[in-house]
Amino acid sequence: MAIDFSLTDTQLKTREAMREFSRQYLSKVEKTIAPFKTPEERVKAIQPFFQKMVQAGFLKSIIPERDGGTYQGLLDLVVCGEEASVGDVNVSCALFSCGLGLSPIISHGTPEQRAKFLKPFLANDGAPLAALAFSEAGGTANFDDPDPQAGTRTVAYRDGDEWVISGNKFFITNGWGWEGEGADLFVVSARTDLSVPSADSLAVFAVPRPSKGLSFGKSLETMGHRATPSPRLTFDEVRVPLDHMIGKPGDGVAILAQTFAWSGVGVAAEAVCVMRQAFEAALHFARTDCRNGSKPIIAHQNVGYMLADIKMRLEAARYLTWKAAHYFDQTGGAGTELAVMAKVYCSEQAVQVVYDAMRIVGIESYADELPFTRLLQDAMAFPLYDGGNMGIRRRELHKMLQGADYDPLAASEGRVGFA
Repeated sequence: MAIDFSLTDTQLKTREAMREFSRQYLSKVEKTIAPFKTPEERVKAIQPFFQKMVQAGFLKSIIPERDGGTYQGLLDLVVCGEEASVGDVNVSCALFSCGLGLSPIISHGTPEQRAKFLKPFLANDGAPLAALAFSEAGGTANFDDPDPQAGTRTVAYRDGDEWVISGNKFFITNGWGWEGEGADLFVVSARTDLSVPSADSLAVFAVPRPSKGLSFGKSLETMGHRATPSPRLTFDEVRVPLDHMIGKPGDGVAILAQTFAWSGVGVAAEAVCVMRQAFEAALHFARTDCRNGSKPIIAHQNVGYMLADIKMRLEAARYLTWKAAHYFDQTGGAGTELAVMAKVYCSEQAVQVVYDAMRIVGIESYADELPFTRLLQDAMAFPLYDGGNMGIRRRELHKMLQGADYDPLAASEGRVGFA
C-alpha cells in the first residue's frame, strides 16, 4: 500500500497559476472594497475581479469535461481554492458558490438539463452567477424534519405544464446578483406537497433568473465576507417548466446532502487558507519583533510551542481536506463522511488558530495594520454557514454513526462507509 500526498506536475502548475493570479489580482480586493459602506456596493466592486477569474478559466474548472468544462476533480479544485482564498475570500466564495449552485445539476441532471443550464457558465467572458436557494428565513437545520408541518416551507405546486414556486430564502450567496438583479441561475429547494414529509416531497428546481416574482428584503451587514450580500429573497409564484425539476419529488434530501458534502470540502480549503495566513503572519512577527527585549520573541519557549501547535493543526487540516476531496472523488460522491468532518474540523480550527496567533502577537493584532482582525472576521463565518456545524453538520455525522450498517474503518480505507 502506498500513501502519497505529493501533487502531480499538473496540479503543481495549476496551483502556481492560481497563486500568481491571486497575487496579481485578488490581493487588490481588500483595498478596493474598503471605501464602500454597504454590501451591495462592495459586491459590485468585486465584479471585475470575478470577471478576471472567468477570463482565466477558473469558472470552467468547476464544470466536468463531459459538459464542456475543465473540472478534474474536487481535490484539484480545493488545492487551487486555498490559493484563491489567500488573495481574497469574497471572490473565491462567489466562485465556490457558483459550484454549490450548479452541483445538483452536474451530479443529478439529465444530459439535456446539463446542456441547457450549464451553458452560460462555460463562457470565456462576463460574470455569470449561480446560487443555491436552500436556507430559509425561519431556519434550515430541520429542513428534512419528518413532521409534514415542519421542515422546508418553500412550496412548488404544479399548474398545467409548469411548477409554481413560492417561499422565503435567506443567506443565499450570489443570490443578490451584482446589482440586485438576482443570480443568472437559481437552484431552489422546495416541497411539492406540504402534507407529506420532505423525504417524499423535497425537490430541487433549476430556476433561471425570473422576470417577475423575485424580490429582495434587507441585506444584512455581516462581520466578515464583507462583499457577500445576504438579503432575504422571496419567490412569489415564480413559474418554471416541468422539466426544470432535477430528479423527482423526494430526491431533494439526498441531492442536497451530496451537494453540501462537495461544498463542505471547499469551505475546509478556505479555512486552511485563513490558518495559513494567520500562521505566516504570526511567525514573521515572532521572528522579527523583540518587544523591547534582547532577542526576537520566537526564542521564548511559550511562543515557539504555540507556533508549533498552530502549524500542526494547519497541516492536519490541510491533509484532512485533501483526503476528504480524494475520497469524494474516488467514490463518485457517495463518500461524504470525511467531507462533513473536514468542514467541521477545519472551520473550527480556523477560529482557534487565528485567536492563538493573535495571542502570540498581543495587542497589536487587534489593530488593522496586521491581518488578524480581517482573518478572524472571515473565520467566524466558516462554522456557521454552508450548513452550520451544530445545526446540520454534526447532525449528519450523528445520523451516520447511528446507522446499523455503519463501518467506522471504511472512510479511512477509501470505501463507502457501510459494512
